Amino acid sequence: MIRILYIIFISVLSSSLIMAKSKDTTITILQTADLHAYLNKHNELFVEKGKLKFREAGGLAHIKTLVDGVHKENPNGTIIIDGGDFIQGSGESVLSQGRIFPAIVNEMNYDLMIPGNWEVIYGKQVMMDIMTKYNTSVIVSNMYHEADKSALFPPYWITEKQGLKIGFIAYNDPEIPIRQNPMFSEGILFSEVESNLKSLITHLREGEKVDLLFMVAHIGISKQLMLANNQAVEGVDFIFGNDTHERVREPIKGKYALVLEPGSFGSFVGKLDLKIKNRKIADYRYELVQVNPKKYKADKQMQQIIDSLTDPYRSQMQEVIGYTATPMYRYLVVENPMDNFITDALLWKSGADIAFSNGFRFGVPIVPGKDGKQPITREDLWRMIPVDEKMKIGRVSGQQIWNWLEKELNNVFAKNAQERFGGWLVRFAGMKITFDSSKDMGSRLLTVEIKGQPIDLNKEYSMASCNRTGEPLHVLCRMPNAKDVEIKDFTLHQAIVEYLKEIKVISPRVEGRAIAVDLDRNYFSELPEVNYKFR
Repeated sequence: MIRILYIIFISVLSSSLIMAKSKDTTITILQTADLHAYLNKHNELFVEKGKLKFREAGGLAHIKTLVDGVHKENPNGTIIIDGGDFIQGSGESVLSQGRIFPAIVNEMNYDLMIPGNWEVIYGKQVMMDIMTKYNTSVIVSNMYHEADKSALFPPYWITEKQGLKIGFIAYNDPEIPIRQNPMFSEGILFSEVESNLKSLITHLREGEKVDLLFMVAHIGISKQLMLANNQAVEGVDFIFGNDTHERVREPIKGKYALVLEPGSFGSFVGKLDLKIKNRKIADYRYELVQVNPKKYKADKQMQQIIDSLTDPYRSQMQEVIGYTATPMYRYLVVENPMDNFITDALLWKSGADIAFSNGFRFGVPIVPGKDGKQPITREDLWRMIPVDEKMKIGRVSGQQIWNWLEKELNNVFAKNAQERFGGWLVRFAGMKITFDSSKDMGSRLLTVEIKGQPIDLNKEYSMASCNRTGEPLHVLCRMPNAKDVEIKDFTLHQAIVEYLKEIKVISPRVEGRAIAVDLDRNYFSELPEVNYKFR
């Protein structure tokens, strides 16, 4: 009897394997990325026929409806992943130290998540406490405990769908300790992507015998494309990219892999349908699905969980601190209205010659209503500046400023993708520059004016920026060797609130503080070599 049952079992198993090998199947992978704690629907910017358009998008309850609908269509072949920067970017996140997120993530039923560069914002232990409470697999292939060099999370994940063995590896940006406040990532070691990439691919392809292999990378579009053209990535089918908030609508083809990236803030979900024949990808279809709240109604249970967890902070978040009469947004690479407002406030409060802010990519539009103005709330302030550091003022020479600007320009426009770093161009008030982005490092900057006068390379100027806890006192916004540096007793938020109390209604615009002579004034990110443009 046992022998008969064994023969039947082997026959059934063999039949299923033969079916998996011969039957055409579909694997669907849904991706969210860089949510930045935007739990509810919000205003979003779109570029349509060269014009800026604003309308509502996003909201996790709406995403839940979207992904549940896709899962229902292909219940045995759908995988839902998130590529990091999920927990940072809102006031509720800061005030709860991210502890509202496990219940939210678990209701979303993700299959796989990875930490992004901002998951470390509340420190290593808080990150570990939060992510180990997720009822989903969390992986990253290049983050380790500094004390014993052991991995923070498993380096890969394998699942089986439709009789296929599917593997994932994941990489976070190894430059996190430089990009962000050093204290955020204390106790964590990062390795370069290539340090174990080939060995992991070999292990999964040859050792684990996976049929499909994917990489989830939180290192930015340029470096993800560079990886796709690197032979070390051979064996990976698709790179699910994250970090730079790019809206990739057609997979970008590299020599060895294809690259995707599904925008940010939950405004889009990437949907990759793979047609599988003989255990290999025979064809694919990709769609960047806009999360239209009118089309995808909010999932009631998901919305109730979000509301209950954020309700303790609601009155504080809804406090009105000022008004804007013009749309405020980021997204533009060279200059934008939102950061002009922020640096104006920092300059006003500090009394310095020039004020700087980082070229952050997060922050959704604030758009005036029919009455011609829109309240700016505490929630908006946290979204614009989710790290409320104290201000820092010091003295730097004109030559230091010139050299530093050349380096900052290279961080954004370097021809070698490996040299590109962080967000968009650094933002400032009290200064104007012109440059040519097409030139080489050290030759891009054309003119610099400070307080309406050409920069004097031998003169010292007072410079205001944020204090990044953990970095040396002499460093101002990544510029080293400042003199007479002082950490002020007020924070960035306090400076902005006081400024709005004084000005009451602001009207920030793109006004030519930074002009690239070779680029459009409203220049969005693009990769001309692969015909990609943000829209």
